[in-house]
Amino acid sequence: YNDLRSDKLINFSLGAPAAELLPAAKLNKAVVQALRSAKDNCLNYEHIQGNVQLRKQIARLSFNWGGTLSEDDIVVTAGCMEALSLTLKAITKPGDAVAIESPTYFGIFQVMESLGLKVVEIPTDPTSGIDLDVLEGSIRKFNIRACLFVCNFNNPMGSCLSDEKKKRLVELLTRHSVPLIEDDIYGELYFGKSRPRTCKSFDKKGIVIQCGSFSKSLAPGYRIGWAVPGRFTEDVIRLKRMNTVATNTLAQAAIAEFLENGRYELHLRHLRRALHTQCLRYIQAIHENFPEGTRVTRPQGGFALWLELDKKMDTYKLHKRALKAGIGIAPGQIFSSQGRFGNCFRMSFGLPWSDRVEHGIRTLGELARKP
Repeated sequence: YNDLRSDKLINFSLGAPAAELLPAAKLNKAVVQALRSAKDNCLNYEHIQGNVQLRKQIARLSFNWGGTLSEDDIVVTAGCMEALSLTLKAITKPGDAVAIESPTYFGIFQVMESLGLKVVEIPTDPTSGIDLDVLEGSIRKFNIRACLFVCNFNNPMGSCLSDEKKKRLVELLTRHSVPLIEDDIYGELYFGKSRPRTCKSFDKKGIVIQCGSFSKSLAPGYRIGWAVPGRFTEDVIRLKRMNTVATNTLAQAAIAEFLENGRYELHLRHLRRALHTQCLRYIQAIHENFPEGTRVTRPQGGFALWLELDKKMDTYKLHKRALKAGIGIAPGQIFSSQGRFGNCFRMSFGLPWSDRVEHGIRTLGELARKP
């Protein structure tokens, strides 16, 4: 992290859209309006389950993916990481085995370690997602007690499970009575005509716990996420009371104000178009500048590209050389607990296209040609 904090970097390891893609001025207006409406209430603790108006708006968003949530189904959290941590605590105990995608976001390993959980990595294809046959075998072999998957535009590969595969996944886990924590943080960042469905929309037995956040689509610094814990709701509320007591009052009120006025949908349309355009330009530049044989994903949403270089390439060393050239990437080894993917790396296309970005990709391609 320390290596990648410099503002001077061309930072392709960025885990959120660039600031210029976010509606700062409109959010600031929403903050002012929230302060006017709430008066002194913004100084107090919010309800532990979260601002009721915000929860109503989140419930309304669920209609886009086939959900029928109400505000009572939702617990607002301090970002998606708290949602994931609380739900994992609610359904597991130290020593339990939890299945995750491989590769997966490195922060998940830190959460697992802090909770004393065992990680079981399930192979994941850049296009079709997790291998369900391997998952079913692993459930039996390792006595898996829970799964944690990003089924829509996962990080770092950008893979998205088809509706059919999501349905099969839910049916498989229902048969084995294994809960699924579905991290849907990228679900709104789709490039197609309609939002992809969630596993939660296929859930008939309450086996799926859905988590989400506004950190990737609206305001990373506000740290507003949520969980839909179902039958584990009381456990999650109890754990939140011990963990953070409540989530930021003003940030919740401001986002509720922003959503109520219809600004979020308009912003998302602009953001999706921008990210899609950037995605295509990045991919074209990679094909033009990287060594022959380089493979790069073509995601249909999110903002992550996964590059696979020659087997002999060590992308951790590439990462170090890139830093000296003023460029940040995320080497593949950090996305596996077993140090796999040593010839791969993640590149975010969250930075808007510019001469500087083009220079960065060209320089990376030159560095990738060196042994």
